[in-house]
Amino acid sequence: MGIISTIMGVFGFGIGTTIGIVIGYFMFIYSQPTDVKDPDIRPLVEKDSKSLEQLLPEIPVWVKNPDYDRIDWLNKFIEYMWPYLDKAICKMAKKIAEPIIAEQIPKYKIDSVDFEALTLGCLPPTFEGIKVYNTEEKELIMELGLKWAANPNILVAAKAFGLKATVQVVDLQVFACPRITLKPLVPSFPCFANIHVSLMEKPHVDFGVKLLGADAMSIPGVYRIVQELIKDQVANMYLWPKRLEVQIMDPAKAMKKPVGILNVNIQRAMKLKKKDLLGASDPYVKLKLTDDKLPSKKTTVKHKNLNPEWNEEFTFVVKDPEAQVLELNVFDWEQVYIYLFFRIFFYFLFYNLNKIVFVLQVGTHDKMGLNVIPLKELTPEEPKTFTLDLLKNLNPDDVQNEKSRGQLVVLVNYKPFKENEVPTNVEDSDGVQKAPEGTPAGGGLLVILVHEAQDLEGKNHTNPSARILFRGEERKTKVVKKNRDPRWDEEFQFMLDEPPTNERVHIEVTSTSKRMGLLHPKESLGYVDIYLSDVVSNKRINERYHLIDSKNGRIQIEMQWRTSS
Repeated sequence: MGIISTIMGVFGFGIGTTIGIVIGYFMFIYSQPTDVKDPDIRPLVEKDSKSLEQLLPEIPVWVKNPDYDRIDWLNKFIEYMWPYLDKAICKMAKKIAEPIIAEQIPKYKIDSVDFEALTLGCLPPTFEGIKVYNTEEKELIMELGLKWAANPNILVAAKAFGLKATVQVVDLQVFACPRITLKPLVPSFPCFANIHVSLMEKPHVDFGVKLLGADAMSIPGVYRIVQELIKDQVANMYLWPKRLEVQIMDPAKAMKKPVGILNVNIQRAMKLKKKDLLGASDPYVKLKLTDDKLPSKKTTVKHKNLNPEWNEEFTFVVKDPEAQVLELNVFDWEQVYIYLFFRIFFYFLFYNLNKIVFVLQVGTHDKMGLNVIPLKELTPEEPKTFTLDLLKNLNPDDVQNEKSRGQLVVLVNYKPFKENEVPTNVEDSDGVQKAPEGTPAGGGLLVILVHEAQDLEGKNHTNPSARILFRGEERKTKVVKKNRDPRWDEEFQFMLDEPPTNERVHIEVTSTSKRMGLLHPKESLGYVDIYLSDVVSNKRINERYHLIDSKNGRIQIEMQWRTSS
């Protein structure tokens, strides 16, 4: 009976289970609602931005934001270079981390901490887009959309008390929006002194950690705690306006601040060549230090003299004695009234016979020769006399330099600043320097920097220069020939007894041409009047102004109000 009961029980269970499943299936099918509505289908153009981001969360940033540009070329470059970048980055990270680890392990009685494996994997980061901010300062600001799903293998082994413990980082994911600022921009390679990195929002960081070979992130609650902790710590350190600053080069050297004084004495010249029609010359010397924005300095003119003596002294501020060069040019001062008749005569002669314009610049002085003195050849604090042969040009292979053009005798002395003599009022990358000694009490120094202009257009010619009018005083920049987007970067200073709170500066851009026969040798390309109240209150402004009486012309002007306090 027991066996029969067991068999019947198993058989009944099987039949009952089968019948129950069949009945449940039919009840499930026929119990579904029959009044199901069709889904609402609408074009994507009718969706708002939030709905689209939910539907398509992986849209590139350059699609969502028109201010971002695609940089597929950069991603392709990184993809090709990644095997080498991986090794270089890991080597640099290891070099930075090892001294820090060596300094910290004695505090925790750890014998050693070593990298048994360090690689970022074979998958490079991807930049979705880039946004560049246009500022008027000496800086370059970029915002990048970064996504990186990497397969790194970072294995760190720690040894203590005869035991060994390993920690391994795998499967890294980073989504971030960093802002990179290169400042200040300088005229020395790589053209910027510092890199500032900030995060515009909290980053998404996800990774796996294996502790002693076991997945530590699988412990309940640990994954979320670690993620939030990393986000908060990174945000506290680098979320805008906080930033990570990496110095590339010394800003003082990069900005080429003054390091010394160069005293130059132009003593005399010998055996100069005749340049005038009457068998004489009227020589003078122009001096300029390379990389110096100030205009050239000149000696007096020695009329009808082939062996002139000047004995005139000049002073220059030295910023880079290893690279700067003193340029010396000897010119013959041209007697305009002697040649004016001949030039007008030849002009009309050629114009009437051949119908061409005979272009001659009235008043251009003839070059008699030149030479240079590299400052690196000077010994500090030791005056040195140079007897320089005047050359046609600085090409050592030019046969014209073999011809004798005379000699120039110059006494040069370079005096570097001592530590207590280095100027302390040199402008830094963000501030405004103090006014020099001798500035009137209650007054200050008004500094006007004419940087550049854009989209200038003249009716007859476009050889722009900027003219500054302030309190009846006129200053001019150099002329840039045939350029609609000139760059001057010239500085002008006005010493004032009181702040110019209720005054204004008139700046006009003009175009001039020295071609003879033009009906309009000079024309205005636009002007702007700038009131100085903002300069006095803010100490510094740097703006781009639209030129009046110009269709699209703009000019960038920086102004500073420097006081002794």
